[in-house]
Amino acid sequence: MSALAEANKNELDSIVFKQAIIDSHPEVLTQVYQEDTNMVIWQRQLDHSLEQAVDEILLDRPKLKLSMVVAPEDCKVAIKEALCTSPSVATDLLSDDITLLVDMYCCLFDLKQVGLRMTSLDRAMCPKFHVDKVPCRLVSTYRGVATEWVPHHLANRDRLGAASHGLTDDQSGLYHSANDIQQLTQGDVALLKGELWPNNEGAGLIHRSPQVTDSHRLVITLDFIS
Repeated sequence: MSALAEANKNELDSIVFKQAIIDSHPEVLTQVYQEDTNMVIWQRQLDHSLEQAVDEILLDRPKLKLSMVVAPEDCKVAIKEALCTSPSVATDLLSDDITLLVDMYCCLFDLKQVGLRMTSLDRAMCPKFHVDKVPCRLVSTYRGVATEWVPHHLANRDRLGAASHGLTDDQSGLYHSANDIQQLTQGDVALLKGELWPNNEGAGLIHRSPQVTDSHRLVITLDFIS
């Protein structure tokens, strides 16, 4: 093999390939352990009753912001207590669904408890594309437009953060075209590998909050806690 061919081979060997795995079955979340992925999406359609419950809760609490540490066994009670002082069908439905996600997340990563955030947003919380300094974050949008992301192989990571020199995402060269931007949908449950996932440094999923075009979003995230 020539020196040039050897150099080209070494360059190819050093390229990190990361994909997003998408499926309509919840079992897809177990694929997060695959070395060649930095995102897994369980595509699901929220029940109409759950959508109505979320609308009812946001009507009462339009600036809802919760941050707590929960375990699967106490999650439902903790959320209901944080949402209201008296029981309601709406809080039952939402707390049941979030408890399901907490239980799945804890089982998947062998965790006893997680950091839960639930936030109502009327503007983009993190409007620029970025990566998270976490092992793996669960993100799900119960109402409104959902998280935007750029596939690993379509992004110029040298334009992230301060390296954008103050330019907007569409000016910095982070991606080639707006068509490169992908987006989750309401109800999707996504696992986003961050920079602290083993052997994932330099490959954390690039994502941002979408611009809110109508009313409020309701988003939850689950994180590892130390």
